[in-house]
Order: sequence, then structure tokens, then C-alpha cells
Amino acid sequence: MTIDPEAEYYAVFKTEKGDIRIKLFAAEAPVTVNNFVFLARDGFYNNTHFHRVLENFMAQGGDPTNSGAGGPGYQFQDEIVASLQFDRAGLLAMANAGPNTNGSQFFITFAETPWLNGNHTIFGEVVEGMEVLFSISLRDPRAAASPGDLLETVEIEEGE
Repeated sequence: MTIDPEAEYYAVFKTEKGDIRIKLFAAEAPVTVNNFVFLARDGFYNNTHFHRVLENFMAQGGDPTNSGAGGPGYQFQDEIVASLQFDRAGLLAMANAGPNTNGSQFFITFAETPWLNGNHTIFGEVVEGMEVLFSISLRDPRAAASPGDLLETVEIEEGE
């Protein structure tokens, strides 16, 4: 599957607390958006959890094991775009373990996080549902026994 980088794509995160609608940056990060769209359409994110949610920082998900160590079984390169900066809340980016180690895990920022600039591919922005994002329960995976808030599914929409 290959996306059309000229088309508009939206991801709707259906959570137990409501929906978060995110515009994906297909033109700026086509490989990352293609990967995310493929995984979402394949049901990879269904019934996973926000396994790491840190106050004033971000909510992280996309791990099928809900441990923080899982992924799709492959990695791909970063798509760092200088004009996309971690200068506001609501940015969707790839979580990674270092340069060019992207897989399936993502995070959405709760605030400006400039120390992440140049280290994580930004590939979308929340356009609806910021109140849902801010309602996701905080969870430090090193201290929490519960699995974290449920991400029921990610639906992909094309067009406006």
C-alpha cells in the first residue's frame, strides 16, 4: 500500500474517553504517514493502550504488547522536517529508541517540547478532541500496574 502524498489524510483515534481527530502530514512525512496508515487499516492499533502518559509532556501508544518494548517487527528512517517543530500541544510524532528506529509507537504532545526537535518525526496534529487528549490518565510504566487507557481503534479518513 502506498498513500498519495498530495491527498489529505486524517486519523481518528477512538478511545474509551472519546475521539481525537488528527490531520496527518502526508506531504512532509510520506514514509511515516504511509506506515501509520497501513498499520491502522490493518487493525494493528486496535485495543492497545496508552502505556506511557506523562504530565505536561505526552501520551504514548502504538505498542501491541502494551509494555513500551513492542513494535511491528521492522524499523524505518526518520523524516525530520525543519519547519515542523515541537512548539505546541497536540503534535503526533514517532516514538523511537534513537535515530532511524521508528516502528509503530507514537506519541501526542501535551505541551511545547523543544528538546525533542530533530529527534522525532512529527507527522500530524490534533484538529479535534484536545479535551479528550488531556483527559487520558497519567501513567508511568515503571510504576503502574494497570494497562493504561484503551485505544479502541484508529480509523483513517481521506479528504476534508
